Amino acid sequence: MKPINKIFLTLAAGLIIFSACEKADELKSYADGTKPVLSASSTNVAPPPADSNKVVLTLDWTNPQHAQDASLYKYILEIDSAGRNFAKSTKFELTGTRSLSWKGNEFNNLLLSYGFSFNVAYDVDIRVTSSYANNNEKLVSNTVRIKATPFKIPPKVALPTTNRLFIVGDATTYGWTDNFGNIEPKREFTRVDETTWVGIFDYNSSGSYKIWETWGNWGTQFRYLSGNAFSGTFEKRDADPGWSSPGIAGPYKMTMDFQFGTYKVTSVPNAAPVELWITGDATTTSWTNNPTSNPAQKFTHLSSGLFEITIALQPGKVYKFLSKPGFWQPQFGGPSATGGDLGANYGPGQDPAAVPTPATAGNYKITVNFITNKYTVEKL
Repeated sequence: MKPINKIFLTLAAGLIIFSACEKADELKSYADGTKPVLSASSTNVAPPPADSNKVVLTLDWTNPQHAQDASLYKYILEIDSAGRNFAKSTKFELTGTRSLSWKGNEFNNLLLSYGFSFNVAYDVDIRVTSSYANNNEKLVSNTVRIKATPFKIPPKVALPTTNRLFIVGDATTYGWTDNFGNIEPKREFTRVDETTWVGIFDYNSSGSYKIWETWGNWGTQFRYLSGNAFSGTFEKRDADPGWSSPGIAGPYKMTMDFQFGTYKVTSVPNAAPVELWITGDATTTSWTNNPTSNPAQKFTHLSSGLFEITIALQPGKVYKFLSKPGFWQPQFGGPSATGGDLGANYGPGQDPAAVPTPATAGNYKITVNFITNKYTVEKL
């Protein structure tokens, strides 16, 4: 038996040695891919509304040569307003395709989502990043910059037929009344552009409210559609619900954007004045914190935060604005004779500069806008 055992052991050892020395297959190696090169069909995209259903922009990029079936390549295309390094980019994810096109209305909506104004050219940056399907080996293309101009489209919510808006409801200190048919300027929104109305109103801590386009007319009201007390969408409809109070009493600025059918409510530190007076050596009462002895020095209150006065001015004088007769604050002014940013001191603090009178004597219309915090001086 021993010779047989020796032979068996010798054969077994040989098999073990052979197995241990068997050479494994070498792992395959793959070449790195190459950054895709992006190109655009046009670098100046300004289609007319008539082209809303036509392709206005096509983007193409070269094959990045990842070591994988090209139909599995992953691409992330990014578009953003120029100069932001794609910090707020809109992203489009594609698989296996190296081209993307937009029709006029699609690209226009994208531009408008950045807050771009109609018929104004803006620089837009575009790039594409390729990778494997699992995001490995990301390769970023060159950046293509195009000039894009959005065209004007109808607003999502039809503009008020009166071009005016008023707030009503017990979420405000004004309540649900129409004050016996007497329009109150403090409750009227100020129109800041073709499709946007803004007002600063006094809110209660609870309740609800709605928006009239005609003072006292419920049949053509605007109401809350979706969102919350601070932002969302609205529609024109004679029905509930109304907007809810922000929950904490105080002054709030409400913006109604008819172009996109959205609203926004934000807390502001100061209420809008309900009256405004002019004082200074440019006026007949000279410098006084109670110019009420001359009613001609009182501004006409047009709407929330908007005031206007017509007054004769002589060169070499100065003036300021007061909203609370008998007090020097709140006080408003500015350094320019023709208008500009409105300086303010609601007290305590540093008073704004006095407004210098124009170099030419005459009658002037002065407009003070607390919504935009601007004032203008226009010769009549």
